[in-house]
Amino acid sequence: MSKVKKPEFDEEARILAEKVFAHDAKNEDERDEISPFDMADNCPIGHLEMQHHLIDRKAKESTSKRLKIIMKAKSITVPIPVLEDPAVTQPKESADQMGLPSYTDVPEFQRVVISGDYASGVTVEDFELACKGLYQALTIREKYMRLSFQRFCRTTARFLRNMENEQWKEENEVHPSKDKNMVDTHIHAAACMNQKHLLRFIKKSSCIDSDRIVWTSKDKKLTLKELFDKLKLNAYDLTVDSLDVHAGRQTFQRFDKFNAKYNPVGASELRDLYLKTENAIEGEYFAHIIKEVASDLEDAKYQHAEPRLSIYGRSPDEWTKLATWFIKHRVFSPKMRWMIQIPRIYDIFRAQNFIPHFGKMLENIFMPIFEATVNPQDNIKLSIFLKHITGFDSVDDESKHSGHMFCTKSPKPEEWNMPKNPSYSYYLCYMYLNIMVLNNIRRERGLNTFLFRPHCGEAGAVTHLLAAFMTADNISHGLNLKKSPVLQYLYFLTQIPIALSPLSNNSLFLEYAKNPLPEFLRKGLMVSLSTDDPMQFHYTKEPLMEEYAIAAQVFKLNTCDICEIARNSVLQSSFSKQEKAHFLGSNYHQEGPAGNRIQKTNVPQIRMAYRYETLCYELNLIKEGLKDLE
Repeated sequence: MSKVKKPEFDEEARILAEKVFAHDAKNEDERDEISPFDMADNCPIGHLEMQHHLIDRKAKESTSKRLKIIMKAKSITVPIPVLEDPAVTQPKESADQMGLPSYTDVPEFQRVVISGDYASGVTVEDFELACKGLYQALTIREKYMRLSFQRFCRTTARFLRNMENEQWKEENEVHPSKDKNMVDTHIHAAACMNQKHLLRFIKKSSCIDSDRIVWTSKDKKLTLKELFDKLKLNAYDLTVDSLDVHAGRQTFQRFDKFNAKYNPVGASELRDLYLKTENAIEGEYFAHIIKEVASDLEDAKYQHAEPRLSIYGRSPDEWTKLATWFIKHRVFSPKMRWMIQIPRIYDIFRAQNFIPHFGKMLENIFMPIFEATVNPQDNIKLSIFLKHITGFDSVDDESKHSGHMFCTKSPKPEEWNMPKNPSYSYYLCYMYLNIMVLNNIRRERGLNTFLFRPHCGEAGAVTHLLAAFMTADNISHGLNLKKSPVLQYLYFLTQIPIALSPLSNNSLFLEYAKNPLPEFLRKGLMVSLSTDDPMQFHYTKEPLMEEYAIAAQVFKLNTCDICEIARNSVLQSSFSKQEKAHFLGSNYHQEGPAGNRIQKTNVPQIRMAYRYETLCYELNLIKEGLKDLE
């Protein structure tokens, strides 16, 4: 079989992409609380038109074309694996040809195959055209993941090599240098505690440190007692309700009101004192709270977290200050892996003349890391801190639209000196490019590399998910995938991990019952559950267990579903290979049932076999569709 030509830049595709971006920009202001996620189950006119269209196309198709579809349907049927005798080893070649692992411990289960002439109502030409587009999309993502040393689905990579008539080799697989347990894959450090925990700490500190200077403003210094007096507060009288940090109905579709919930009792002074790393006491209270949360995780035994710390890009000194805080207060726990989140707030900094252009913001964010990578002896604290960092996140309100369509004609970062914020895709592109170059330098020096794991698809345009498909290792939220079946399919084919937070979405953008978690899980997307902001959305000291328990009750998830989601969270996380092997079994990186150790994951082998066979079948469809394009 001759090689399939790798995709080149297509002018028609570029024009189509610009039309899509323009369409999203036009309709971005049309916001509704429920309607963006409601899709009509039936559309009589649409169904009637589709029937007429198919009848016309069928009438024009020749008998040979219909025979071709029948034969193709037969040829793409995935072989049913046969239970093997453990004493008899199956030849490696036959297993590879089947595209299936060894099924030595998979119980027999029923498989259903739907095939036949026009079973799907898709003509040969449309099928082949779709396969070509899907193949191009898969190769684009694989290329960008390989360039930035991020992860790419092993099964999909193996099929792509087979389509190109090349041999897939395990040593060529992309591995980041840092890679029943569950991981909170999406949680912000500034809200990692529940509201009762924060209230208890505020009361405790007010008793112990009442005479300690905790606040400086110009020439004035205030003790903790004087600060409370200034705010007309009595720490003894504070309650969970008066603290007012919990999101509710008033924050729905109001991201500004949600951000205000980070201020206890509505006082920004208390946020700076208890939830910031830079203040008069050098972030001591914030560090104590995080270490208490880490202690709770250690008591829970099977729970882990990946909290985010903020770098804003206002000044290059932010990295040094954050590293100093991290090392001084020993904010480290084996239950945690740390990430850096970059808020998309260039417009705020530009309006106050803190930075002259967007390029300066990128320089403030990434230049200190490059310097610490190239000359670690000159930046010892930052070099040590970077060893604990596993990835980058991009955060802010996605529903805000910049009005700019990112394309080849967009101004470069150093030319972007206008007051308005760049588009979401613009942010992601330049963050990815910097991470890609940084990872290549760090890889050459034997240092840990970073994953790109942005917030994406919570609101805004569907094109956000398209940008993340090309640049991100995995995403948080992904609600808007429900609006795009094509992107859903691409995320399924590449098994891009998605960290969903139904309780968070319920207070911000989408009511709980309409969350796409059960739909995505049924379709085979790689979903996990996360808390986002326990301070705003949860009540107990184990917010992740709270998230799982409510999802199981509302969506009627069984034990198998819950264990699969927990297994996905470990695979999605940035914990090391050794830790993942401890959580899931030494063969966790293998495909299908071969990579599942039921004693550790509690996921049945039938479920693993079903997921793997379904993915292989869909990839085989594309492979067969490309044969006629040679």
